[in-house]
Amino acid sequence: MTSPSGGYDEAAVEAFRIAHGLDQPFYIQYLNWIKGAAVGDFGYSYMSEQPVFETVLNAFKNTLKLSVLALAIALVIAIPLGIVSALKHNTIVDDACRFGALLGVSIPNFWQAYLMIIFFSVIIHWLPASGFGHGTDISYMILPAVVLGTGSAAVMMRMIRSSMLDVMGKEYIQTARGKGLSEKIVVIRHALKNALVPVITVVGLSTGFLLNGSVVVETIFGWSGIGNLVVDSILSHDYMMVQGSVLFVAVIFLLVNFFVDLVYVWANPEIRYDKTS
Repeated sequence: MTSPSGGYDEAAVEAFRIAHGLDQPFYIQYLNWIKGAAVGDFGYSYMSEQPVFETVLNAFKNTLKLSVLALAIALVIAIPLGIVSALKHNTIVDDACRFGALLGVSIPNFWQAYLMIIFFSVIIHWLPASGFGHGTDISYMILPAVVLGTGSAAVMMRMIRSSMLDVMGKEYIQTARGKGLSEKIVVIRHALKNALVPVITVVGLSTGFLLNGSVVVETIFGWSGIGNLVVDSILSHDYMMVQGSVLFVAVIFLLVNFFVDLVYVWANPEIRYDKTS
């Protein structure tokens, strides 16, 4: 939008304002945006002139890949360690698990990310320090997924331990043991399932956090996800992209919480969402 003399071209600026509806009053702009957003039209990017929804959706697909791997890592770490910590209550095993969870909760994501880059990329050259690859190269996903997954695993592990300790003291657990059931069946079929309800809440919140994109982690590792998209859009003053991204993130978080409510019913059949409950 610059003129040959180096200043801005008033005609080009005015044409840009008209094309994007910026010449209209603010309330008209807002109503038009709401009307378009209701049918999936978030407008066009100021920078790339591409549809906002299409750009956000592509970024979300990349974040989804990273989130699935990070959540899998979190669950693989949290569930067994949480159960073991509860079963070995007040032993050195329990202390070690709690200390590991404390480290996971306390270490900031950005610091852990740089430590892993220095060790795995700079020192031993096992994994790429950053980048996106082709979006399917798992080597680019491992470091950011581990950073995201270990942080979530620490929170999940502490909740699983606490919930399991509460359930293991219930009378029906003692009854199951008195009937001669093996400890494995008692833990998995009776204790774990009944301990899941509070854990599901934490898993749901962690899933929503991962799907909405970790701004810090995606920026450090150069991952082309929705978190990185929001940062780039803010820095380039691409307000249409920022608005569309924030609305998309809010809808995803609502859907995740709705799904968590449905999972509650599966985990605990006594929970019912009807008028008689």
